[in-house]
Amino acid sequence: MIGLCGIGWINKEEYMCVMQNKRIRYSDTTSFEGLYRKDIFSYPFKNFGRLDNVSKMVCYAVALALKDAEEPYSSENKKNMGVIGTNTDGSLGSDIDYFKDYLVSGRKLSRGNLFIYTLPTSPLAEAAIHFGLQGPLLYMTAEKAKLSLVVRTAEDMLLLEETQSVLAGINNNDEAMYFVFKKDHKPGSLVLCDISKAMSVIGKENSLLEMAEEFSTINKRKGLQ
Repeated sequence: MIGLCGIGWINKEEYMCVMQNKRIRYSDTTSFEGLYRKDIFSYPFKNFGRLDNVSKMVCYAVALALKDAEEPYSSENKKNMGVIGTNTDGSLGSDIDYFKDYLVSGRKLSRGNLFIYTLPTSPLAEAAIHFGLQGPLLYMTAEKAKLSLVVRTAEDMLLLEETQSVLAGINNNDEAMYFVFKKDHKPGSLVLCDISKAMSVIGKENSLLEMAEEFSTINKRKGLQ
């Protein structure tokens, strides 16, 4: 059985670890840009400040999902975990910033810290490096970004035994959500529901916040059983 073992969601105002029933709203004096990263990452994220906005969102959501699943991580101790993501705009925002830099600064050579984010896989690669993920890495795109397509692909990867677990999610500049899915999880490990139940929620295509709240309700009901 493939189980949903953790969910991390974040936007510019708050973040959630769904299975841990943890919902944190930033204080009036702390903006998203000033978010205290120590509460989210288990160890310092090298050069976090140079990441573009999409990469920051993805890495935050991945960290929250791993925390929710009680899944330890380290850049030194690699793990057989894949990561699959999608969004609506690819790397368009970073592409625009990259070319604007030529116009505003009159450059003849590219600025490396902007160029590296002109690929839509870059946010996933940053996450894989920091969290020590050595499984498959895949960015998916379609006419309309659909989380359900990403989750189905994660399911296929697990069934084909391409990896032991997968982080699957979606993001934009202002919001991100990632899930941890595992096949044949250990008895007694944290599992919210199987992947079929998860798809019944994801397939509704509600907003990410509404989706997180519905999964939170499922988690609370499970705790009452």
